[in-house]
Amino acid sequence: MQERPPQAIVSDPGVRALFERDARWQAWLDVEAALARAEAGLGMVPPEAAAEIGRKANLALFDIPRVEEGLRVTGHPLVPLIWELDRICDGDAGGYVHWGATTQNITQTGQILLLRRVHAIFLGLIAGALEAMAELAERSSEMLIAGRTHGQHALPATFGLKVATWIDEFTRHVDRLHECEPRLFVAMLGGGAGTVASFGEHGLEVQHRLAEELGLGSMPVPARTIVDHLAEYVTVLAMLNATCARIAREVYTLMKQEFGEVEEPVPPGSVGSSTMPQKRNPKLSQAIISAEAQARAMAPLALEAMQVEHEADAANSGMIGRAVSETCMLTGDILSRMVTLLGGLRLFPERMRANLELSGGMIMSEALMLELGATIGRQQAHDVIYEAAQESATSGRPFDELLMESEQVASRFSREEIAVLLDPSRYTGQSQALAEAGAARARETAAALRETLATAEAGGGR
Repeated sequence: MQERPPQAIVSDPGVRALFERDARWQAWLDVEAALARAEAGLGMVPPEAAAEIGRKANLALFDIPRVEEGLRVTGHPLVPLIWELDRICDGDAGGYVHWGATTQNITQTGQILLLRRVHAIFLGLIAGALEAMAELAERSSEMLIAGRTHGQHALPATFGLKVATWIDEFTRHVDRLHECEPRLFVAMLGGGAGTVASFGEHGLEVQHRLAEELGLGSMPVPARTIVDHLAEYVTVLAMLNATCARIAREVYTLMKQEFGEVEEPVPPGSVGSSTMPQKRNPKLSQAIISAEAQARAMAPLALEAMQVEHEADAANSGMIGRAVSETCMLTGDILSRMVTLLGGLRLFPERMRANLELSGGMIMSEALMLELGATIGRQQAHDVIYEAAQESATSGRPFDELLMESEQVASRFSREEIAVLLDPSRYTGQSQALAEAGAARARETAAALRETLATAEAGGGR
């Protein structure tokens, strides 16, 4: 089990608890109880036996030391639980526990039940992140900043446009998460080799009824070799986390003193260094970047787990189990940090504007080129502006002075007109509109997520 990160860096949103032993065991017992009810509905198990199994499939009633001793002796993850459930059931009900099922049927379906709860936590955190981004985009929709490409000043933009790109990716991740739900949240009950032979004439109907009992879909082919839906989820989470890391890297960079354009939340009393008292380190950003790299490393493991030999292989089951649990725990950490980071991000527009002016107007070269090109042609205008810009960069002479020394420029524009053409506030294109549209989209998506979660909670979490 991964060590829990320091509380000062992240507050666990409850994901880790769902991968602890007791949560797993209870989920498996929930599946065993649902299986008994499904089979009772088909006449395979006496109704009174199914009812008794359902009453006793409660971990609080179990003799845990007895189960732990069974685990030590058998080395099997489920059999000791089945023994204990059998033991505590009254009458002969225990004899119908686990009827026709194999271990992976129960453990994988139980894992899906827990993933559904984890998924709801993720959607709630994403809603919070989107709400914070909406506020950021609105607040900074007109906040001038140097747009940078290849690490260099490119064109003027607004910080709100930067946030709009974050929102755009996040909302697509929401789409991906919703789209994979019907493929992910499915019961698997195919018996030992996926033949459904142990359920006799009832066949796949047992799985369908089990799925209905649990509020899940049903695998079309309930083979133990099929885990692509789990690998898909790991991969989608890896993409979501990669976007989070992109945002964190941007904050990390812009928080450097050389930029000074933003600052992540630095709580009072936070210590950045044991020896350098002045340090205000980007702890949240660094933690997100670190966790994302670890989570992304699980995607290849999930894909490896898809390559199952024959009809089942415990080696692959172990791979996909690790990939899913580690990715989910890290994703919970990352999203929690993102909500905190985005909700408390400080912006420094004066520093953004000062940095924008560092090139002495050269960031407006494209706009000036197009204006000049309207009379002398684009390529010739490019050459004229290029010569002035390169001379300014190498000699340190002011860009506007060099422009006025060009006959092509001076014969067409006055010094005052050049000053206007070099004003970055007039050349941000659709930055403001895109930021405002992004904010609206973020709020709409967050509201839809909140509504979905409220409806699911009202329906018992399904």
